[in-house]
Amino acid sequence: MRNETRGTVELTLAMVLSGTLGIFVVESGASPFDVVFFRCLFGAAALGAYSLARGYLTGHGFTPKKLGLAVLGGVFIVFNWVFLFEAYEATSISFATVVYHTQPFFLVIFGAVLFRERITAAKLGWLGLAFVGLVLVSGIRPGDTASLKGLGLALAAAVLYALSTIVTKRITGVRPHLIALVQVLAGIPLLLPFADFGAASRLGAGWGWLAGLGLIHTGLMYVLMYAAYQKLPTAKIAVLAFTYPAVAMFADWAVYGHHIGLVQALGVPLIVLASLKVTLAARTPAAAPAPRTAAHAPAAASPAATRSA
Repeated sequence: MRNETRGTVELTLAMVLSGTLGIFVVESGASPFDVVFFRCLFGAAALGAYSLARGYLTGHGFTPKKLGLAVLGGVFIVFNWVFLFEAYEATSISFATVVYHTQPFFLVIFGAVLFRERITAAKLGWLGLAFVGLVLVSGIRPGDTASLKGLGLALAAAVLYALSTIVTKRITGVRPHLIALVQVLAGIPLLLPFADFGAASRLGAGWGWLAGLGLIHTGLMYVLMYAAYQKLPTAKIAVLAFTYPAVAMFADWAVYGHHIGLVQALGVPLIVLASLKVTLAARTPAAAPAPRTAAHAPAAASPAATRSA
């Protein structure tokens, strides 16, 4: 199998797995804080075992500054997951996932505010188009507090992911597996005060879904993505990343019967198109946001990497 073909298969499989993440969250029956805590716990075990087996812990490349940046990125990532999973509960997996994919626009905005990066007329146009799409997707009516809450939570998750990307892309010379490992390890003590072990002890079959989130959606999925990034051009990564929301919307409909309305559906392609254009315009082969670093491969076009999702 050709290298690029193999990378395409790996990234597509990773994005399909990412699209099923919401099902695992809901089926676990745990609160968002408990879900993220145990995802971090199981995910750290999976990534730690993989990194140890591959010898990545030797000559890891961390300095105190890089380690501090990785931990800070982990703080943003962990609470990004909490807000996203809260958005699932408030609205639906489909709604939250589409809104969550406004991340690239927050990167553009933060770049302009924090680093005085110039926003071109084209980017302003795509931002405007995405805003129109967001208004259509929200479909919020007066008194619809659940949708308004879900919209706010999903946007907050997108903002936190963008902040994590900004922080993590400044870490060079460290394997992304190790950066992700530090991020989930940081989440364990961070969320420990919020974890409800009494409720978790009564989950029963929910433990299987929680273990899946850590072992499959954090361990296996990350390994597949990082392997694929080394084999694929940035443009293909950006396009394949949208397999994630497509699968998430299909899974939400197939399992729970949730689907967005006709007017909302009109906003989806606007957000997807604008996000793709901004993502491709912002990426060069040397650039690399979270959790990938410039020392190893081109950027991940999707939040699933530490989302990810």
